[in-house]
Amino acid sequence: MTTHQTSRPAAIILAAGKGTRMGSDMPKVLHPVCGRPMLHWVIDAVREAGAGPILVVVGHGADLVKASFESDHDDIRFVLQESQLGTGHAVLVCKDELGDFDGDAFILAGDGPLIRAETLKTLLQHHAATKALATLATSILDDPTGYGRIVRNDRDRFNAIVEDRNATDEQRSIREIYPSYACFNVPELISRLEALEPDSVSGEYYLTTVPGQLQQETDRVEIVTAVPAEDVLSINTPDQLAAVDSVLQSRIDRSAEAVS
Repeated sequence: MTTHQTSRPAAIILAAGKGTRMGSDMPKVLHPVCGRPMLHWVIDAVREAGAGPILVVVGHGADLVKASFESDHDDIRFVLQESQLGTGHAVLVCKDELGDFDGDAFILAGDGPLIRAETLKTLLQHHAATKALATLATSILDDPTGYGRIVRNDRDRFNAIVEDRNATDEQRSIREIYPSYACFNVPELISRLEALEPDSVSGEYYLTTVPGQLQQETDRVEIVTAVPAEDVLSINTPDQLAAVDSVLQSRIDRSAEAVS
């Protein structure tokens, strides 16, 4: 069992998927965005936000993903998810590597290279200030189609994440969405993942189920609307890859102009 210091958050990056809709045998997270594998942009953001250790959950093309970092991996630990059984399972396979780590961890996807360190810092600050067990970074979209909706209770606090496919017409009208950026207390998260039931249709274990359960039991799940709408885009298709590349290149160009 590994022992980690808890003075800073860990990060768990989910990068095991094949990305079938990309139409390529290359692991999805290695497709280039602005000349670099998309996963590397995510690693940059969590590093800048002060996270460590960084656990990258790999599966399809695991050796290729590891090799893409060459020597730049002293703070990265690769964890193999042999069977892709959902996002909850992907986090749970990190249990042994986390050992007795009793702090907080960012959980985010490896196919979201638009994530900013500033967003993660805001997420962590809110999480710490409210002494939450879980904090979700959310975004407000004009067109939230396809995204999990944030359902609030009658106190305007978090109640549940409802996936688009399961939402009622009323819930689909909600514009606040969960773009898969969260911070969890690790022991609380692991204990609930160990008790999580698989989805009755897919047989997979979904991380998005946990915040609702945790809120019902503890009332210590927080929301911070911290994600700019343009940063929500993730990559599942070549068209989305091109769109994200364009957004990130525009951001790089604006940054270069600001310092020139």
